[in-house]
Amino acid sequence: MVGGASQGPIRVCFPFIGDDVGGSHISALKLIQNLDTSKVVPILVLQETAGPLAAFLQMEGQPFTGFPLPTTSPGKGTIPGDVMTYLTSTLPRMRRFIKEQKFDIVHTNDGRTHVNWGIAARLAGARLVWHHRGDPDAKGANVLAPLIAHRMVTVSRFSRPRHPIRSLKGRLSVIHSPFDHPSTVPDRIAAKAALLDELGLAPGTRVLSFIGGLIERKRPLLFIDILDRFVREHPQIPVVGCVFGNSPAGSQDLEAAARVRCAERGLGQTVRFMGFRNPIEPFLAATDVLVVPAMGEPFGRTLIEAMFLGTPVVATDHGGNPEAIENGRTGFLVTPEDAGAFMEPLSQLLSNPPLWARISDAARDHAFFSYSTHRHVENVMKIYDRALCSRKAGLATDLTSEIGG
Repeated sequence: MVGGASQGPIRVCFPFIGDDVGGSHISALKLIQNLDTSKVVPILVLQETAGPLAAFLQMEGQPFTGFPLPTTSPGKGTIPGDVMTYLTSTLPRMRRFIKEQKFDIVHTNDGRTHVNWGIAARLAGARLVWHHRGDPDAKGANVLAPLIAHRMVTVSRFSRPRHPIRSLKGRLSVIHSPFDHPSTVPDRIAAKAALLDELGLAPGTRVLSFIGGLIERKRPLLFIDILDRFVREHPQIPVVGCVFGNSPAGSQDLEAAARVRCAERGLGQTVRFMGFRNPIEPFLAATDVLVVPAMGEPFGRTLIEAMFLGTPVVATDHGGNPEAIENGRTGFLVTPEDAGAFMEPLSQLLSNPPLWARISDAARDHAFFSYSTHRHVENVMKIYDRALCSRKAGLATDLTSEIGG
């Protein structure tokens, strides 16, 4: 039975920086909103209370606690003064905050919070659950997590650390991200009509969408190459490429680079930059095919959300994509980094209505059968239980790796 030292509800801290919004934030929010509050009191903590994540949470009606920090963990390119400020001021403040708030568990969800809050959690005597949603070769996941995490969760088999410096046996679980079954499915015809009207395009235009943060791993520039080649090879099929997402703060501005590439190739009217949209479901329903050119994607949220809505997906055969898609039945997997590999499945889906319907139906059935927020929450509660049991016992307990929805 999960419970804190007083056997009441346990207190779990979910810390975030707050300067961007992505799949990890949405997945964490799904978990937070579905935890049984008679057993768990989740506290979402933001270091930046005026950033995009705060705005998103306010729109979702999700309360959070502000905890501004001037200097977080020293990283590449930092100066000695930053290191000293972190060690002598920021880290002690975080430790005191965790102790004063009586957090039983600190549940971290991205690289920066893993380091900052993970170290502080250990110093404060809280249990650390490290939720890894990224690269299996990430230094933090392979070096720091094996040393300080009481429990580690990865979102796919692909994203498990490849070369941990210390065995994670008994501490590592694979739990797929949470997905709510859509209570209502947007009407595809109405959604398509609304999108084409917004874009000023003729009825019958087919929509190919890229949805996600404009970061190198997701290959937004390759999406432009795919559209460019498809338009040249299939001029008889009218298409528009919609790019949903933004370049995260502090990262390379790939949106600007993508716009330049579009201008160079005369795709100004063929590719449209839509920015961040919430809710995304109407736009997924308006999409004929979701294009996922990403490399090393641990377990993409949008891919599964598209399957729930019956939107066929063509994705690279890489990362966690093969764990979600059965090639030729629930979607298509293609050779990574090759724009040409996308041509055949895209042309088939856009010109063969029976094939599109078969893939759509199979994808929807698979998503409803395989993924649920309820199952995800159940598996995470087991992680919390074992983390606290190992604290009480004073030793690590064995934990069989679980794969859940």
